[in-house]
Amino acid sequence: MTKKFNWKNKTAIYIGRFQPFHTGHETLFLNALKKNKQVAILVMDSYKTNKKNPFTFQTVKKKISKYLTKFKGKFIIIKIPVVSEVIYGRKVGYNIRQIKVSKKIEKISATSIRKKIFKLD
Repeated sequence: MTKKFNWKNKTAIYIGRFQPFHTGHETLFLNALKKNKQVAILVMDSYKTNKKNPFTFQTVKKKISKYLTKFKGKFIIIKIPVVSEVIYGRKVGYNIRQIKVSKKIEKISATSIRKKIFKLD
């Protein structure tokens, strides 16, 4: 039986461009799973909005799915517009939490990964 994402389970929301998805992103995903049953990965459709966004939503989705294969059913990937602000009114029953990671993970840069992929200066 294949595990399926359950829309009724407590879920962390993880927003990003993921251009490309890397170990730092995976670390945040794993931390989110420690406190939640699953994660909704919201991918901004930022393809070609500038040089920092060379990958289409479909490419990003495939990369994330491949990276997180062993967590099938624990995440869903949803395309969203380019986000400029996240807002909320009064306390509504969920937390906004920053996940602290090691300096090594913090130093991982999608920019340097893109440079290696495309052999840019």
